[in-house]
Amino acid sequence: MNYDDDMLLMPVATSYTPSRARHYIQALLQTVAPALVIALLIHVFLAQAMRVNGQSMEPSLHTGQRLIVEKISYLLHAPRRGDIVVVRMPSRDDELLVKRVVALAGEVVEIKAGQVYVDGTPLDEPYALAETSGNQRWVVGPLQVFVMGDNRNASKDSRSFGPVKLSHIVGHALFSYWPLNQIGNLE
Repeated sequence: MNYDDDMLLMPVATSYTPSRARHYIQALLQTVAPALVIALLIHVFLAQAMRVNGQSMEPSLHTGQRLIVEKISYLLHAPRRGDIVVVRMPSRDDELLVKRVVALAGEVVEIKAGQVYVDGTPLDEPYALAETSGNQRWVVGPLQVFVMGDNRNASKDSRSFGPVKLSHIVGHALFSYWPLNQIGNLE
């Protein structure tokens, strides 16, 4: 066999063309753009991940803990006593706070001798870290809830800024996903 007579096939370098680049960009946009839109819609309307910052909800939640906050259920029903909610505070540059719902619209909240009362009945609060100091009384208005942190001595809550409008509730904190040893539903 004579190698001089054989044809050698060599790969031909493909040249870069604007139409090929346009095709790749179009394919990328068709894949990435819908994914981004779906992620944005989920974040805005359904649920979002949030990070706890501060000690106001200890021992239930800790700094650095990451939560899933769902945003749909309060469109169907009002928050319930005991729910852990995320509240947007417009008076504080839209600061987000994580608190527990203690009282509902139309109820009277009183703090006496370290105990929280709702409509004259002492609240059973196994989640509270300490007694609640002070002697105060509030009436929760229509379309409002009264929220408090579980760590009463380290919490800025309705005791300082009053009942929260339902329209300021971002969502219901349902699930902890980080750190791994704290994965689970929130109560």
